[in-house]
Amino acid sequence: MRLGHSLILLKNRISIMANYEIRPLQMRMLDIITVLDKTLSEHKLHYGMFSGSLIGAVRHHGFIPWDDDMDVLMPRPDYEQFIQHSKEWLPGQYEFVCSENDPDYPLPFGKIQDAGTTLIERPYLRYLGGVYVDVFPLDAVPSNWFARHWQYTRYEFYKQALYLVHRDPYKHGHGPSCWLPLLTRRLFSMQGLQKRIRHLLTKYDYNKCTLAADYTDGLRGVMKKEINGNYGPYIFEGRKLQGIRRYDEYLSQIYGDYMKVPDGDHQRQHNFFYLNMNMPYREYKGDF
Repeated sequence: MRLGHSLILLKNRISIMANYEIRPLQMRMLDIITVLDKTLSEHKLHYGMFSGSLIGAVRHHGFIPWDDDMDVLMPRPDYEQFIQHSKEWLPGQYEFVCSENDPDYPLPFGKIQDAGTTLIERPYLRYLGGVYVDVFPLDAVPSNWFARHWQYTRYEFYKQALYLVHRDPYKHGHGPSCWLPLLTRRLFSMQGLQKRIRHLLTKYDYNKCTLAADYTDGLRGVMKKEINGNYGPYIFEGRKLQGIRRYDEYLSQIYGDYMKVPDGDHQRQHNFFYLNMNMPYREYKGDF
């Protein structure tokens, strides 16, 4: 594939559309989620497409044409089992990475990635890996209004601190813009923040909760567990995958009119800094 032989170096990170071929990337992500589906099915664990991936399944019966990522949910008990057994369960070059198995991992959720590829999202976010599918734990949310808002306030604080600890503090130069990231690094470590986030997300028992959320969409993502924790089959790019079964209730709450295709100004992609689909990321020798 032509994309696999190209080095993607994007000079304008904020441009709307990426300048690489997206279809080969989508097909590689489709292979990853197909492996995930087979693995979890064999071990009787649950997952479901959500967010933009679910819109794609419902509206396009596959990828949103400009979408260059995939998102799946896993209930916390299933997510924990996958962390423990992913190395023995996943075949070939596929691997699951998260803060629980990699002390340098910078995100509050995991990724299943193809180790035979190389992908760098941003030059100032120094984590090297491959083409991936994001895997978010679905966690319990307290029913009490005050407890729920306090839970989210703390989560957003820790998540922002995690970003500041991880990113290059001199992204915007050596002036005042670097002071907050440098101060955050003095107050927190990445491993310490990940422990705090994990403790927060697992504070309430998923098996006993009424409300659940993936915590990425803010309070609007909070809904009854029977909605975002209940999955069923979809035909996605001709393959049978799992997604949130009650899609209309979920997507309407998160997006409103999810069947309306956004105009070009809102068809955004990641614009990855570097992408090579033929080189294992452990062999990457570039400047990073």
